[in-house]
Amino acid sequence: MPQDIAPSGLLRLAQLKRQTTAFDIVPDAAARTALANDLGLLDLRKLRLAGRITAEGGRDWLLTATLGATVVQPCVVTLDPVTTRIDETVTRRYSPDTPEPAQSDEVEIPEDDTLEPLPDVLDLNALLAEALALALPVWPRSAGAALGTTRAAPDGIRPLADEDTRPFAGLADLRDRLAGKTEDEDANKDEDTREG
Repeated sequence: MPQDIAPSGLLRLAQLKRQTTAFDIVPDAAARTALANDLGLLDLRKLRLAGRITAEGGRDWLLTATLGATVVQPCVVTLDPVTTRIDETVTRRYSPDTPEPAQSDEVEIPEDDTLEPLPDVLDLNALLAEALALALPVWPRSAGAALGTTRAAPDGIRPLADEDTRPFAGLADLRDRLAGKTEDEDANKDEDTREG
């Protein structure tokens, strides 16, 4: 029979006695505001992490949950508010056999990105914040927002365009000029033939 956890969101795995444990974390308005500020959101209207943690094998635990949120972010083009509904599946496997990540400049991504070291206390609020941060749209755009082109240069100088900075832009110009000369030469030959 599943048991429910305390509303604090802290879960001491040693006390679960290998039973399936259901959870439903719904942060209040103050907690949502604090998290929205941490993540650079304009608003965090709804937020919920609901699921269960189940014993798996002899010492491992499997957490499966659904993250639901309604977030408001600034558009990357216009800074207008962009509202997004997020519904994501969250899966984590906790195992005492998972090594702690090494503290170095290089990070190796494991094959199983759901595998985590077994903590003494699992903080479901921290898991919720991490899952939300990973699920946020990276480049939110309002409908119809498009990047424009801005060009500036001193008086008397033609501003550079994106096409001018491409490595083969000069070759295309040369090709066009040569094609123009070839057409002019052909026209001159036709005139010489008619005159001769």
